[in-house]
Amino acid sequence: MTDTSSSLTSAELDLENTEPAAWSPATWFAVLSLAATSFALVSAEFLPAGLLTPMARDLAISEGTAGQVVTATASVGAVTALLSNVLIGKLNRKTVLVGLSALAIGSNILAAFAADFWLLLLGRAGLGIALSGFWALSVAVVSRLVGANATGRGMAIVTLGVSLATIAAPSIGAVISDWIGWRSAMTMTAGLAAIAMLLQIVSLPTLPASKSNSLSDVFRLTRRRGVQLGMLAILLLMTGHFAGSVYVRPFLEQVTLLETGPIALALLGFGIASVVGNVAGGRLADASIHMALAVNAVLMTSASFALVLWGTHIGVAFILVTLWGFAFGMAPVVLPTNLSRSAPDALEAAGSLMVVSFQVAITIGAVLGGFIVDRYGAIGPLTLTAALAASTVALALTQPRT
Repeated sequence: MTDTSSSLTSAELDLENTEPAAWSPATWFAVLSLAATSFALVSAEFLPAGLLTPMARDLAISEGTAGQVVTATASVGAVTALLSNVLIGKLNRKTVLVGLSALAIGSNILAAFAADFWLLLLGRAGLGIALSGFWALSVAVVSRLVGANATGRGMAIVTLGVSLATIAAPSIGAVISDWIGWRSAMTMTAGLAAIAMLLQIVSLPTLPASKSNSLSDVFRLTRRRGVQLGMLAILLLMTGHFAGSVYVRPFLEQVTLLETGPIALALLGFGIASVVGNVAGGRLADASIHMALAVNAVLMTSASFALVLWGTHIGVAFILVTLWGFAFGMAPVVLPTNLSRSAPDALEAAGSLMVVSFQVAITIGAVLGGFIVDRYGAIGPLTLTAALAASTVALALTQPRT
């Protein structure tokens, strides 16, 4: 693959001015099967948050050690994201997606029946491969299903599964774990992946690969100015989000002075708003991706900075946490769509770069947030969120339209 950005047709570069066509029932079914897959995979990813205590007790390890199952999923996913589109070569993309769901089934079953910590880690590593492979292909597959000018809307539906899983998985996992055990909860995620796989088999059309990618193709794509700016937007906005969002609860406890019940209600508002933001982000991304990126960053800047200034007021804090959730819901749609618009001829390679950017942002955000909260208290991470989100606003306003 060579850098063909200079020879892209005007139709490819003018995607924002094309009216999306109506979807057929078959298209809806196919996109919903991908949404089911994202729900199944992300549910499995976030499930350990509600299972750490019984998991650690059963395996005779500390809760800190048990928490490394999340690290294993993320770290393996980051490496796999670079290699996934290289390793699959010219395999039919439907076959690849079904295979990744099968891997998720096997990985969840292995984790559910693991007799020791290392088998549990192996199962979680397999889930990391399935996750990164799915997300690296997601934009390219959605674009083929719905058309490039409706990619934002399609990705909004697919990532809706992420929002729902983020809200439901930890709490439901904790309930199921207390009821019938953490291994049963893990087994149920294998069942979700099996349902998603069946939906893929039934609904997805055949998706032959138009080309195969090499690692050099992926890195060559980073020479494009639009791709560089798209990756930078992910790094800035998501580093800021993950640096601050982890410490929203300590902020509400220490600054707003809320008890556990009101905090849970505020976080529920965050989750519900993220679902709404997900849908709105898809609509706005298809209308104008540059406006969508600017709006997304402005909302996150406003919410986090206003919390720092006026977070002592209970009603204001509730509204701002909800606004932050809306902005976060937009991001998984807007940021990948923004990056992909600079590489319509190399969506799979762009997908790999997108996944790597997200994983790096999550890692940096976690490290910076932890350092700042220990040194400056709960207000510090939110200040960093505001600063990085504001930088994303500036990036969005100066980013070239092509």
